[in-house]
Order: sequence, then structure tokens, then C-alpha cells
Amino acid sequence: MTSSPPSTARVWPVMLCWIVVALDGFDLVVLGTVIPTLIGTGALGFDPGGATAVATAGLVGVGIGALAVGPLTDRYGRRATLITCVALFSVFTIAVVAAPNVFVFGALRLLAGLGLGACIPTVLAYVGEFAGSTRTGRSTTLTMTGYHAGAVLTALLALAIVPNWQLMFLVGGLAGIVVLPLLWFTLPESAAVLARRADGAARPTGTVGVLVRRPYLLASIGIWTASFMGLLLVYGLNTWLPQLMKVAGYDTGDALGLLLVLNLGAVAGLVLAGTLADRNGTKRVTLVWFFLAAVFLALLSIRMDEVVLLYAAIFVTGVFVFSAQVLVYAFVSQLYPPEVRGTALGFAAGIGRIGAIAGPAITGVLVTLDLAYPGGFYVFAVAALISVASIATVPAVIRRREGAPVVVSG
Repeated sequence: MTSSPPSTARVWPVMLCWIVVALDGFDLVVLGTVIPTLIGTGALGFDPGGATAVATAGLVGVGIGALAVGPLTDRYGRRATLITCVALFSVFTIAVVAAPNVFVFGALRLLAGLGLGACIPTVLAYVGEFAGSTRTGRSTTLTMTGYHAGAVLTALLALAIVPNWQLMFLVGGLAGIVVLPLLWFTLPESAAVLARRADGAARPTGTVGVLVRRPYLLASIGIWTASFMGLLLVYGLNTWLPQLMKVAGYDTGDALGLLLVLNLGAVAGLVLAGTLADRNGTKRVTLVWFFLAAVFLALLSIRMDEVVLLYAAIFVTGVFVFSAQVLVYAFVSQLYPPEVRGTALGFAAGIGRIGAIAGPAITGVLVTLDLAYPGGFYVFAVAALISVASIATVPAVIRRREGAPVVVSG
């Protein structure tokens, strides 16, 4: 592993990566802020079915982008790949403004998703290598706080801009355009990639196949399962928590406030989890985090009439649910060697995005069947326990065939 650069040299590149992650937070929220206007006005021919199709198209694009980017970032480097992906996302997000109908709107969201989905694995590979092996957990979780910051800022922006839905996408796309020259002129290549080039190592090829062969197969299956379940929880809760709490008998104001508290807990959890992972081992902390997420999700099935107790339970649930998923990414960054790390992160994120689609869909079925409360929280708790079991199967040490250690973690 390469040594980490001085702290003063780390701040600016990591901040740029944080801003890129914030664009993902923008994308999470932006469609939800404009859908009521689009459906209410019938703009572009939008109706509930069209809105669902567009939302799904965006998530599909993000998933494909995450799966496809790994070999590219491992072959061509983190810097060039990240700049290209931000440009792709920005251009197609701006193009949404000129969409003439729902179909083109959805197609542009899918294309923008390709770029955006590729950004997160590339950023996480970059910050993990740039920060150094002893700071991977903290650098990963702190970078991912940008996701929630972007979501909150976009929601606040929507209060001022909507019903002008075109301006929402224009602002988001232009934000990416502004970031591009900063990335181009100030973002260095990651230390691991530079070291490989200095050694004259050939560009890796066929890295996808490496993930499903020994000695990586068992680790890959465990990581993919945990990532799928983790994003099922993240998107399922963010999408349906207000409705679940409403069904449980809480008023709508409380339900919306609880969603905000859930995400505030997520930020606190990200700050705490990374520090503990670097001190105590990422695998160990990930196991504890998913287990406690299961416990608190199950506790939410019990109606709490004391408001302070309810908000505290939701906050603590957010602490563990959201950062547990990010710890999976940190574990990947430590577990796989640099030449396949981007691919490993891409597949973890891409398969996780399938869970992001499945989570809201499964919970929606429970709502339709009138089983959402308390059944939804039991389903979420089981998903967290499956993550515990899957991470437990991942070896703490992966060794190459010749027996040299690739990395030691937790």
C-alpha cells in the first residue's frame, strides 16, 4: 500500500470528491421535488405511470454506470474517469430542460444516471487510496456525508424554485459544469495508480473476471449481498418511512419530521463509523453496525407515544442504517488490491443499486397489502441481519495464489 500524502495536500482533492458525491445527493432528491408539479400540470404528458417509469430509468442508469465503470477506472485511472463521468452527468442533466415528452425525459435521466452511477465507485476508490490505508474508513464515510448534504440542499433549493422544474435540473447540471475545471486543473491522480505507472506495470485487463475467481470469489459474494441489502434499507426507508409512520398512527407532520431526523442520524453515523472502523477494524465495525441497525429497525415496529423517545429511536436508526452501507464500501477499498479496486467498488455499488430499486418496490407491495406496519420494519430488520451474515463470510485477509498478503483488514 502507498503511504498517504501530507494532510495539507489531502484537503482539496477530498473536498472536490465530496462535492461530486453531493451531486449524487442532488439526483436522489431532485425528481421527487418536481414530480408533483409535473403530474399536477401534465407537463410533457406526465402521469403517475410516467413518473414511475422515469424514476426507474434513472436508477437503472445509475446501476449500469456503477457496474460498467470499474474496469475503466482501473485501466485508465481515477482522475480521467471521474472527470468524464461528471461531464456526462452534467450535460444530460442540463438536456432534461429541453425534453419534449416523458420518453425523452426518461431517456436523458437514464443517460445522466450512467455518468452519476460511475462517479461514486470512482470517488471511493480515489479517496481510499489518496488518504492511505490507515484512514480508509474515515475518508470514505466523511466523503459520503456529501450525499446527504446534497440531498438537503436540493430540497431547500426546491422550496425556492419549484414549480419551475426546468430550473432545478439546470442548476444541478451547471453545478457539475462548474466542478469540471476544478477537477481538471487541481485533482491529481491517485497514489496507487501513479505507483503502478511508475513501476511500468501493464494496464489491467479482464478485472471483472478476477472478482469471481479465487481468492476473491467468497469475498465478492459476501460484499455484493451486503451492498444489495444495505441499499435496499437506505432507499426503502427514505421512500416509505413517512407512509409507514402514518399507517402506524403518527400524524403527517411527525412522519415528515422523522424523515429529516433519520437523515441527520445518517450524517452523525457516518462521522462516527469511519473513525471507529480505522481504530478497530472495518469488518468488525460493519458487523456491529448492521446488527444494531437490525435491532433498532425491529424496535420501530413498537408504537412509541412519547415523542422524544420516538425521535431518538429514529435518529439512532439513521446512525446505523446509512453508515453500515458506506462501511461496506470502505471494506472493499481495504480488501481488494489497487489494480482491481475500482472494479470491486463498481460492482458493489452497481449490485447495491439493484437493492435500491427493490427496497421501495417491496415496501410498496407491503403498503398495498396493508402489511406495511409493522411488517415493513420486520422486513428491513431481516435485510440487516442478512448483511451481518454475509459480511461474516468475507475473509479478513485475502491472499494471492502465491501466498503474499494483499491486504489485512479488521
